[in-house]
Amino acid sequence: MEIKDTALPDVKLILPKVFGDSRGFFKEVWNQRELAQHGLDVNFVQDNFSRSCRNTLRGLHFQDEKPQGKLVWVSRGEVYDVAVDVRRGSPTFGKWVAEYLSCQNHRMLWIPPGFAHGFRVLSNEADFQYKCTEFYDPDDERCIRWDDETLAIDWGDVDSAELIISEKDASALSLKAMFEV
Repeated sequence: MEIKDTALPDVKLILPKVFGDSRGFFKEVWNQRELAQHGLDVNFVQDNFSRSCRNTLRGLHFQDEKPQGKLVWVSRGEVYDVAVDVRRGSPTFGKWVAEYLSCQNHRMLWIPPGFAHGFRVLSNEADFQYKCTEFYDPDDERCIRWDDETLAIDWGDVDSAELIISEKDASALSLKAMFEV
């Protein structure tokens, strides 16, 4: 595996080795020993899977008291994946980074605890998978507006009227309202 820093040093882009032939391909998604050698010594407790259609935008979600680290990838389709630093006192608080993840490029993203996460589906459908370091707690989940002016996330060339957004995500708070900054 190759592990690269992103514009936010705690968020890592992971490029697994992919072995392909006429039958298809094989790749190792998780190897605790190898990733620990790169400083990612984490314990996963929950795996999640979502399927979404084109222009679905999910996020920006995080857990406040029980933050989740997430290793994310796409097993079918393509998404634009975003991580936002919401760690109070962090020098990169409120900064974001994004990567294109697809079943073709095999990229994975490590999003450490203390980051909000969201993605927009670019393909007709996308199967999105993630391993989490903490159990999901609906009472601890928080959501920041995807179109927060302070964050100014570039979600790509899309008409916001075409986006498919849950009621929860559409009524999310801004970063300022969430953290009173």
